[in-house]
Amino acid sequence: MKLLKQFGIILAITFAGEILRAILPFPIPVSIYGLLLLLFLLSTHILPLSAVHDAGKFLIEIMPVLFVPAAVGLLDNWHALQAILLPVSIITAVTTILVMGITGRVTQGILRRERKEKNDV
Repeated sequence: MKLLKQFGIILAITFAGEILRAILPFPIPVSIYGLLLLLFLLSTHILPLSAVHDAGKFLIEIMPVLFVPAAVGLLDNWHALQAILLPVSIITAVTTILVMGITGRVTQGILRRERKEKNDV
């Protein structure tokens, strides 16, 4: 029952993202609205982490399964992808390296700041 309640909370926040998408004129996907809303609620402690922790952990554990429909969609449209395979592969490789580099630098900066704050105390 606890897990069902947590999924209900996540679905309600997703629905609120749908409402925001209908109201606001920005070209932002509904999922981003929902994620930002969830981040806001968790950051301000309006919604405690314990209210969605178990459901979130479950969703992360099954995440690979959630990519299966997207992979099937790519295979289904393979004829359309063949013509642009080289540019898409190059863009994917470059952006993957870029994201990994930026994520590493940001993580290093956060760790340095935490060590500095710990040493200052």
